[in-house]
Amino acid sequence: MLKITGGRLRGRNLKVTPGLAIRPTGAKMRQALFNILGPRVADARVADLYAGSGALGLEALSRGAASCLFVEKSRPTAQLIQANLASLGLEDQSRVVATGLEAATGALKAAAPFDLVLADPPYGKGQVARLLELAAQGWLLAPEGLLIIEHSPKEAPEAPGGLEIYDHRRYGQSELSFLAPSSDSRGDGT
Repeated sequence: MLKITGGRLRGRNLKVTPGLAIRPTGAKMRQALFNILGPRVADARVADLYAGSGALGLEALSRGAASCLFVEKSRPTAQLIQANLASLGLEDQSRVVATGLEAATGALKAAAPFDLVLADPPYGKGQVARLLELAAQGWLLAPEGLLIIEHSPKEAPEAPGGLEIYDHRRYGQSELSFLAPSSDSRGDGT
């Protein structure tokens, strides 16, 4: 059973797809991620890309994020995210887009820029590179925003132009890379 680890909905159960169709971010890793983010989550505009169970975005909403746009390619899984949002009373703060990342660009542009973009792409499918190409276009993140990618050690991202690696953590067979707009792209001259 998947549970929310913090915030006002801490301990609430989430419905998940049976089997191995999705790989939800584990509770310890989610808790570590949100401990790192700390007060940045409050009132943040969040995107949960490759949302799967939606646990990352739901966790952000529980911890005070203003809104979350969930992007999940699998329709049944997207419907499960919608059901979790309804059962937790979070429908007014969120939107679920049931399509892949490329097809969701219009919805993302309409809701951008985001303070936090949480992404857990499938491992070994080249999606980390595609996500970085999208982020390098410059419209996805707010000037002080963060892109956090969960990935395998074999897919460690290299920061594209306009972004820099802010932090990097390893948790067993998974890693978190934190990317932020580079100081040059923010125009603050530092």
